[in-house]
Amino acid sequence: MITARERDGPVYCLGPLIHNPQVMEKLAAAGLQEIAGVEEACPGGKLIIRSHGVGPGVLAAARERNLKVVDATCPFVGRAQKLAHSEAAGGTLVVVVGDKNHPEVQGIVDWTGGRAVVVEGPEEARRLPAVPRMAVLAQTTQPLANFQAVVDVLQQKTGQLKVYNTICHATGDRQQAALELAREVDVMVVVGGAASANTRKLAILCRQTGVPTYQVETARELDPAWFRGVTVAGLTAGASTPDWIIEEVERRMKELGEMVAVEETTKDTNIAEEERQQAAPSGVAGVTAGETPHCTAQDTTGDKKDEATGTAAGQTGENAGEATSVEDGMKQAVEVKSLYPGQIVKGVVVQVGPDEVLVDVGAKSEGIIPLRELSCYNISSPADVVKVGDEIEVAVIKAEDNEGRLILSKERADAERAWVKLNEHLESGEPAEGTVREVVKGGLLVDVGLRAFLPASLVERGYVEDLSKYVGETIKAKVIELNRGKRKVILSRKAVLEEEAARRRKEILENLQEGQVVRGVVRRLTSFGAFVDIGGVDGLLHISEMAWYRVNHPSEVVNVGDEVDVMVLRVDRENEKISLGLKQVLPNPWDTVEEKYPVGSIVRAKVVRLAPFGAFVQLEPGVEGLVHISHLADRHVATPDEVVQEGDEVEVKVLSVDRAEKRIRLSIREVNRERERERESRRAKEHRHQHPDNGASVTIGEVVGDLFEK
Repeated sequence: MITARERDGPVYCLGPLIHNPQVMEKLAAAGLQEIAGVEEACPGGKLIIRSHGVGPGVLAAARERNLKVVDATCPFVGRAQKLAHSEAAGGTLVVVVGDKNHPEVQGIVDWTGGRAVVVEGPEEARRLPAVPRMAVLAQTTQPLANFQAVVDVLQQKTGQLKVYNTICHATGDRQQAALELAREVDVMVVVGGAASANTRKLAILCRQTGVPTYQVETARELDPAWFRGVTVAGLTAGASTPDWIIEEVERRMKELGEMVAVEETTKDTNIAEEERQQAAPSGVAGVTAGETPHCTAQDTTGDKKDEATGTAAGQTGENAGEATSVEDGMKQAVEVKSLYPGQIVKGVVVQVGPDEVLVDVGAKSEGIIPLRELSCYNISSPADVVKVGDEIEVAVIKAEDNEGRLILSKERADAERAWVKLNEHLESGEPAEGTVREVVKGGLLVDVGLRAFLPASLVERGYVEDLSKYVGETIKAKVIELNRGKRKVILSRKAVLEEEAARRRKEILENLQEGQVVRGVVRRLTSFGAFVDIGGVDGLLHISEMAWYRVNHPSEVVNVGDEVDVMVLRVDRENEKISLGLKQVLPNPWDTVEEKYPVGSIVRAKVVRLAPFGAFVQLEPGVEGLVHISHLADRHVATPDEVVQEGDEVEVKVLSVDRAEKRIRLSIREVNRERERERESRRAKEHRHQHPDNGASVTIGEVVGDLFEK
């Protein structure tokens, strides 16, 4: 394995890059050197500034030693540093709420030139002297309740107090979720480094609920006595705890006793936390507890709070982000309408701009919804989604950004509500309604309050070649897969269509009567017939029932897509089979055969097939007659093909018609004889015209010729 030193030269970090000794051991093996001060680094090496940040003096010292600085300072910490520096430069007393020995707090104080005051809680804040101006900010891992309690005290100490909530959203969310989980279980286990501040605070918050809480670094520290008599155990972890350690602890907890493990998962999904993790070197992960069987973990996107539900409680927190603390200070913060990340509130749209929307949520100022936070799909204008006066639900992303603005998200509030509804649809089987937004590889993206995937194979009951025709359509589809942790929603429109088809099929089968004439559409052809859709149910039109004449292939009569009237011949409701007939709704040519072909008439016909005893000829489609072999010619005929071939056009004389038996006797010989008599008659007339003797001359043929004819 190539180490970081072999690839990049000496790589250093000031203090532990992450408060987890197991991870630091792996990083050290990969070539990362932990140093206490810049002076320990070799000139020209690489220095990683951890997420806690450092003061300006450290950065200056690194530049003097020609060190390449990789600044992985958390954006929330960086903002706190800038705010502290700016306020101190203006002569304002800066108060930092946090642990005075924590590197993050020390770095913030350094940015004020050492003039900032650090307090750990409201008791220390009460001992501060009164001054004209104060600015208060927080260590990023501080509990919101503690910060608010300090703010309440400082408001009595100064005439002008600037409050900057610099608490990391993900940290606040994790703490709130841990509190809620602790109230649902019999024992809590918090996994994380002993030196990790946010892990220690998680453990303190859980203990405040009264539930036994234990903080461990690894699975080896678990004590079997903790779980005796325990029905439900909770598991949470600090931001710096890697997945593999959490998984080991989880497995060990299950081994220690029969219990149902309820796990609290809080994904670090806000943008700042992602930037912190991306800035960290390989092997460092800001992670949370992995999924545990027998629990339901619901993850949200952005800065929204995760919810964890144990089987003991059997229900999920209904108002995500609506914190209830064991401390009275938390309650007071809510009462003064202090908003916090992840909270979902109602508001009224007061202004719609080209790239943002202003919403009145009852706070000290209107909140801003950026264009990208209006919908889970790309939109060109906010006016496509909302208008002035609309009452909407929004999620708080930032209670205060760098410019002091309240940042909101409609998309995240919609998603939160959508997860609940989609879960109801999944359990009930009722279809959900959504709008098709775009075509992607393998299917469609559907807006159901969040992005859902509809595979191409589940769009219709059959294959669909062009999916673009569905874009913009509102459709109904069943939720067949839902995974909030992976933000995965799979839909099936085909399932809805098949249910509708089954329902229509049942209704049609119940109402169909034999002899009923219905209209249908030819759906497909086979060698033995055609399948006709008669309103959602396919019936078989057999080739023998297509026409009154012989049909060699169904395509001679119908084509796919043809609309035809057919008669219901048979209905097998038990096996759901329907037999149809087409010729039954067409005129029967045999009904008028006696009038159209009277005995003695001569008509043209087509030879359609030969038999040893004669030839069958077609007078018209559906009407055939037989020319017996003895009536093919005046001479002896051994086989019919001596006289005629299939496809020949011939003249035949009608000898007899039996409409009831559908039989017609025909003769080619009689036609030939009749034509010969006509020729003899013409010759006789021509002869008399040439020899006018007034009939004195009579031939023997004229006298006895009729006898020979008979």
